[in-house]
Amino acid sequence: MKRPWPPFAAPERPPPRNPAGFAPVSPKRPTLNTTQPSQAWTAEAAFSRVVESPLVRGGLTIMAGILTGNLLGFVRVAVTAYLLGTHSRADSLAVAIGPVDTLNQVLINSMVFAFVPMLTACPAAQRTALFLKLSRSFAWVFAILSAVLMLAAPWLMRVLAPGLDPQYYGAAVTNFRILSLSTLAAGAAAVQCALLYTGRRFAPMAFYQAALNVCTVAGALLLWKWLGVAAFAAGYLAGAWVQLVIVYLAARRGLDTSGDRSCDIHWRDLLAKPAFFVIYAAGLGLNITFTRAYATHVGPGMAAALDYCMRGVGVPLALLVSPTSNSLLPEIARLRSLFRLKEAFRLIDRTIGLVALVAVGGCAFAILFRVPAIALLFQHGNFTGDSTRLVAAVFLGLGPSMVGWSLLEIASRSLFALDRPWLPVIAALVPLLFNVAFTLHFGSFRPEWIGVGSSAGLLIGFAMLMAMARMNRPRWLAEG
Repeated sequence: MKRPWPPFAAPERPPPRNPAGFAPVSPKRPTLNTTQPSQAWTAEAAFSRVVESPLVRGGLTIMAGILTGNLLGFVRVAVTAYLLGTHSRADSLAVAIGPVDTLNQVLINSMVFAFVPMLTACPAAQRTALFLKLSRSFAWVFAILSAVLMLAAPWLMRVLAPGLDPQYYGAAVTNFRILSLSTLAAGAAAVQCALLYTGRRFAPMAFYQAALNVCTVAGALLLWKWLGVAAFAAGYLAGAWVQLVIVYLAARRGLDTSGDRSCDIHWRDLLAKPAFFVIYAAGLGLNITFTRAYATHVGPGMAAALDYCMRGVGVPLALLVSPTSNSLLPEIARLRSLFRLKEAFRLIDRTIGLVALVAVGGCAFAILFRVPAIALLFQHGNFTGDSTRLVAAVFLGLGPSMVGWSLLEIASRSLFALDRPWLPVIAALVPLLFNVAFTLHFGSFRPEWIGVGSSAGLLIGFAMLMAMARMNRPRWLAEG
């Protein structure tokens, strides 16, 4: 006997059929999963976090500037190769522009790593006062430095290029004196750069090399008939001052002038602050400077060949180091100020691992295809097939330096941001000491051996730095 339907219930309906009438279709309600987000939402959120990250944005900005500068750098080197080749005239330019360019980079890096953490920790009004005092104090330092370089140019050339052809010694001294004036502009721009990096405004300084290369090429092409080799030096000098104007105007737009502009820090303390960074950067710079000086003994055009190789090393080095470290520095300084040292060390380890993979792969690729690449880029005008073979031979020994150099730079700059300067300073002197000992003891006049001491020394310096940092990390964490 069937039970009657309840008076308030609707009779049960038969299940619906599909249009063909073969099988019933079970109606299903759409369900909403509220416990886990969808994959699309997760990917979109992750992409948004990456795009909005100041670390990523800063790195991309610096990367764009470096790519632009180095593409123009190839144009600059191609023009140099076309007009000068691997003649002794090219040596007279290389032994002058190489050390000055290294010195300018030392000043820029020292100002950034010394004063970005200090400026970041200051409130807006105090930051303005500190920045103005930095600008005044270091303007005198850089002006005196430029004057000393100009006066000491004849004696410095004896040290920097002991094997240079005497016929071109006067040209090298003239080039060096012209280029010395760029040190004042580069140093003053470095102070402005420190303030810009504090506010994560990387764009004005990111195109520093682009300005140098554009003006160097323009100066060489426009003034070649009147100045000869010195036209390159005049263009480089103009580029340094153009960049100073750019960063000066950009920095002044971000100043807070409403508060008190007095700064209690004594100027002697400010001048002593970059000491660690200057020693560190000078140690790395002297490594390649010694190699260039030794190359002048090997034969005419060898110093120029080394500088052409440095373009092949410098481009990947700049792409690996500058965007990573300049963007990483404020982030590590922030984590340190919040006592989040474990997060800072994890960030450093991941960054070094990624840079190592890219550096090794890029180095292998560059060595494998060095001959056709050099011929394609530079073999025009006075740069002949013999020049291509000479530069390719030098690159075989110098090319691996990009691996140790990039890793040493990333690790050292990270430790500077953690206010642990002693280990990077010690590690920076290791490549120079090893290079000098190796070159003087096993030195060969074959082009392939010119850069071997530099490359091996940089790898040894990085290995020693990482070993010392690992040993001290537990103590640093306990102190933090």
